[in-house]
Amino acid sequence: MLRRRIDRTRQQLGANYYKLLIGSAITNLGDGIGIVAYPWLASAVTRNPFLITLIGFAQRLPWLVFTLPAGVITDRVDRRRVMVAMDACRGVITGVLALAVALRADALPAPDAVVRSAHTDTALYLLVVLATLLLGAAEVLRDNSAQTLMPALVSPDHLEKANGRLWSVESIANTFAGPPLGSLLIAVAFALPIVFDAASFFGAAALVFLIPGTFRAERPSTEDGEPASAASWRDELREGVRWLWRHPLLRPMAIILGLMNMASMVSGSLLVLYVQEVLHQGATVFAIIGMGGAVGAVVAGAFASYLSKRLGSGTCLAITLGASAVIAPLVGLARWWPIVFVLFAAETLVGMLWNVITVSLRQAIIPQHLLGRVNSVYRFFAWGMLPIGALIGGIVVTVVSRFDSREHALRSVWFVHGAIYLVLFVFGRRLLTTEKLDAARAAAEPADPAEPATVNGH
Repeated sequence: MLRRRIDRTRQQLGANYYKLLIGSAITNLGDGIGIVAYPWLASAVTRNPFLITLIGFAQRLPWLVFTLPAGVITDRVDRRRVMVAMDACRGVITGVLALAVALRADALPAPDAVVRSAHTDTALYLLVVLATLLLGAAEVLRDNSAQTLMPALVSPDHLEKANGRLWSVESIANTFAGPPLGSLLIAVAFALPIVFDAASFFGAAALVFLIPGTFRAERPSTEDGEPASAASWRDELREGVRWLWRHPLLRPMAIILGLMNMASMVSGSLLVLYVQEVLHQGATVFAIIGMGGAVGAVVAGAFASYLSKRLGSGTCLAITLGASAVIAPLVGLARWWPIVFVLFAAETLVGMLWNVITVSLRQAIIPQHLLGRVNSVYRFFAWGMLPIGALIGGIVVTVVSRFDSREHALRSVWFVHGAIYLVLFVFGRRLLTTEKLDAARAAAEPADPAEPATVNGH
């Protein structure tokens, strides 16, 4: 019975989907190693909270400034080739950083130690900032292409299943397998996990390269049956912005997600200092805490589609917002790291539930010829707030440290995180209802493909 079910699922999703799945698993294993390696490297290079948040700011800044042009590019070129090129670029950038770290190894403290020195290695710090900025730019274009590629590989009826399985595998690699491996590698040398990360990018590029076919967006036809000619960059970008902004469901969803990500980055950009100075733990526990996220992600990825149908997709989104408003302050109050592990599992579970529902919804209702641009506008709102959240986190800790202890300052960002989610729960419960989401799916094929679907509901 189980064997037949697995075979049926493979037939539904297809061999090309599994190439994408395995490629994503490989690169996310490298990213999971980086979850431990990069923050720990940053804390070895500098102990200044604001300088550490600037690294997170640099990594996420491209989502604010490059997301919209990336959408136009995605709708003009072969999406598979973009993914291959960007993964290869990330492999080169990461390889250069690994070489630089290896050359500076003698000047760095022991990688498995909790660093207390206030010294800043300026040259290496600037290189880390530059590398994260370039990696972030490549990630914007690669991820936007990956999301717009999925509907070409999987039928609309199986998008939630495909996305759920993809994110489950990605989360297992990213937060379950990667971090422990990263903590082992970083105990040997700072550069070793970065080398592994570079290799994972090249491996993912090779697998996606093996997916056959051309994956360019098909433009709507003119009255004589010929494909419409490409408009100017500005006009194409304006078309994507207009489509999203006129959509009564995706517009508030994008704004709410942006504020969610901002709140998470307020605390997340300083997590390494929180683990070191508040919980008094080293790289191994830092990795284990991150693994808590994998537990929640696996559960959500496997059951998100079922929960969406059972409880209603709008109810599931409300659960995400309400649960996160409670979980974040509890992390701020925690004194024992296993409690933080459990809270991270719960936080990721509800966050993954949001991702599976909303991304599958976008892939189903946005016209294919606009998918790259509308996705990029959506992600501009959703991910563009990440660097702002990192800056807010650094400012909060800097200001609170002037009036209170550094430990209380590092705890305070979690209360800011929770307060933002509480406000979002109040507004999101009314704006993102199950009726509105179901109506958007039902109206996924409007009469005029240049206009968004009409969404009814209360």
